[in-house]
Amino acid sequence: MIRPVALASFALLLPAAALAQSGPPLKTAVDGTFAPHAMPKMSGGVEGFNVDLAEEIGKRLKRPITVDAAQYSVLVPALQAGTYDFLAAPTTVTKERTESMLFSEGYLNTDFQFLTLKDAPEITKLEDLKGKTISVNKGSAYDAWARELEPKIGWIVESYGTQPDAVAAVMAGRAYANVAGNTVVAWAAKNNPRVKTSFLHATGLVWALPFRKDSAELRKQVENAVECMKTDGTLARIHEKWFGAKPAAGSAAATVFPGYGVPGMAGHDPAEHAPSCS
Repeated sequence: MIRPVALASFALLLPAAALAQSGPPLKTAVDGTFAPHAMPKMSGGVEGFNVDLAEEIGKRLKRPITVDAAQYSVLVPALQAGTYDFLAAPTTVTKERTESMLFSEGYLNTDFQFLTLKDAPEITKLEDLKGKTISVNKGSAYDAWARELEPKIGWIVESYGTQPDAVAAVMAGRAYANVAGNTVVAWAAKNNPRVKTSFLHATGLVWALPFRKDSAELRKQVENAVECMKTDGTLARIHEKWFGAKPAAGSAAATVFPGYGVPGMAGHDPAEHAPSCS
């Protein structure tokens, strides 16, 4: 099943055995230019860490799943409008976002990292960027964070429709640095000899799967699948496939958290439960 949505949409066709006794189809979405979490395949479709995560969730829930690829800025409105059941796109859990959405427990830690040209001076603190133009992916947590700090730091924030466009702005000299998630910046630097990773801003935040406020039961089902992926090593294998290493002990990718959602954030359900894995 293929439906046109913004960039593209792709049905992840699961093996017949996996879909035996399947429930109704699930619809989710990623930012299809946010490598290595989701990116176009040469043969068509999308691939990446979060695509594999979504596909595995569909298998474990025994439900067909369709993954749309679109610019991140349109995904949350589409979720709230009922277009999607949840979002597979990396979404940073913040206090502001938990006021309007439910979240699963975290599946990855996310810190904010800067990317610059290879020959640029090393950034040692945020204040080094005073008067500089910073490129961000429109609608992302990095966009909101950079704009919040704009008066304090004195940098200039420019938003771009996709993360590759934000990186291209650095390469073209329209921006001094780009800020994004550490895994995304590391991937860009690994695959482009003209740029490098720079200052890492530790956040203590996680990426999790967003749901509408009325989807508490689906959140429980999806979170159970994610917890089982953590306990049986599946998430670690996907992590190693895309990031080149297994998750660190104690990290979000290796930890089953109490209750449902992100502890300490609005929407967290403290109900005790053990993952039910088959």
